[in-house]
Amino acid sequence: MNVFLVFAFLFFIGSTFGWVLELFYRRFFSRNNPDRKWINPGFCTGPYLPLYGTGLCFLFMIASVQRYINFGNYYVNIAFLLVSMAAAMTVIEYIAGIMMLKNSHIRLWDYSQEWANIQGVICPKFSFYWGILGAVYYFFIHPYIIDALYWLAENLAFSFVIGMFFGVFIIDAVNSTQLIAKLKKLSDEYEVVVRYEELKSHIRSFQDKQKSKYNFFRPLYSELSLSEHIRDLKQSFEKIGDIVKK
Repeated sequence: MNVFLVFAFLFFIGSTFGWVLELFYRRFFSRNNPDRKWINPGFCTGPYLPLYGTGLCFLFMIASVQRYINFGNYYVNIAFLLVSMAAAMTVIEYIAGIMMLKNSHIRLWDYSQEWANIQGVICPKFSFYWGILGAVYYFFIHPYIIDALYWLAENLAFSFVIGMFFGVFIIDAVNSTQLIAKLKKLSDEYEVVVRYEELKSHIRSFQDKQKSKYNFFRPLYSELSLSEHIRDLKQSFEKIGDIVKK
């Protein structure tokens, strides 16, 4: 089967299921959502997270070369495999987080309160979670991914659905780029780093207090302008100069 189609399928599956995973994490565990509300976890409008789609592609590649890993001990082989998966996911997380932080002054997530964090973007705690996710993938999901790829090879008509997904995703990504530009302009105006999760939670709380309808798939939409929301949160946000020094 075409390699591009394989990775397009993996990106589609990973992005979608990753969005669901993050949706529940932010609903029940995130410290940025103390009111425990349902909040869209993504930056895009639709139900997908590109970080997880990219991550699944790398997990698949690492799991696929498992037969070439041989340290003479099965458990050492598996440990090396899982550490490699955790490392790969951590690197992906760091690249995505630091690019947004340095280039757009937007902090997509904040690990600054976590032990041994690096620039608030990665930390050992979440690298450990990535390792657990890698173990779940390798032992419980990877065999089904292989089966799904065999199914896809026999049902290439499904590639039309994947094409539809990427069509919508590209349009959504363009709109999200415009939103990033708007947030960067506001962050520069107020000289702060926008904590994206905190901003979304603040808007959700504002909408609830105003008894206004909350737009789940447009979490930054509000009767109050983005500028006013960021001004309200200005004191709790980092200064741009602080991240430049890091």
